[in-house]
Amino acid sequence: MPNFKLTLCYDGGRYDGWQRQGNSENTIQGKLEALLTRLLEQSVEVAGSGRTDAGVHALGQVCSFRAETDLGCAALLREIRRYLPEDIGAISLEEAEPRFHARLSCREKTYVYRIWNSDEPNVFERRWMLSHPAPLDLDAMRKAAAQLVGEHDFSTFCANRRMKKTAVRNLKRIDIARSGGEIRIALTADGFLYHMVRIIVGTLLEVGEGKREAGEIGAALEARDRMEAGPTAPAQGLTLWQVKY
Repeated sequence: MPNFKLTLCYDGGRYDGWQRQGNSENTIQGKLEALLTRLLEQSVEVAGSGRTDAGVHALGQVCSFRAETDLGCAALLREIRRYLPEDIGAISLEEAEPRFHARLSCREKTYVYRIWNSDEPNVFERRWMLSHPAPLDLDAMRKAAAQLVGEHDFSTFCANRRMKKTAVRNLKRIDIARSGGEIRIALTADGFLYHMVRIIVGTLLEVGEGKREAGEIGAALEARDRMEAGPTAPAQGLTLWQVKY
């Protein structure tokens, strides 16, 4: 059976996250599976590269599925684009190698957290970034972030207290940059834990506000205790930016 690789972008603002749920039909995965099942007249299950939370967006979410169809990729992509809601976009579709799996084959993901750090209103992008007009010390935030780079147990920055699998991840880069009133925090890793990016951002914001010393972050990481980290930053500022294989 042919194996397909589909790349999507979406505004997650009105959805209950990526993952199909028994108590909600309002998920990205659920909408996509329902559409493909109807279009191809067969049951289609879709695997995503990761489970974005409710309210989180994607610029380059990758998913895979298997289906029998006489349609070529170009024709099937046109049909998917035709019927998807306007806040979910199909960027590309290609036939993948038989063993390709969007999640299991993934080697690296990049998330970007966007912050509007200005008193001026940002009417047109307010839904995709956190509004935080108070001053932030970016140098202190970078100093704190540097202590998180590398392979560590990130239990401190995980919201799943009952997780039985390893919390070790390789956080390859954290870049913090300002352009005008916008601050972007980009994090690249081989994988992320539940709410990991948002908890890291919430902790870095405390450092930027002067509520926490930059030098404390290493000790918080070593504690492996969620209570040692800052709050979970709101979902609206987070976007799954890129997935690499």
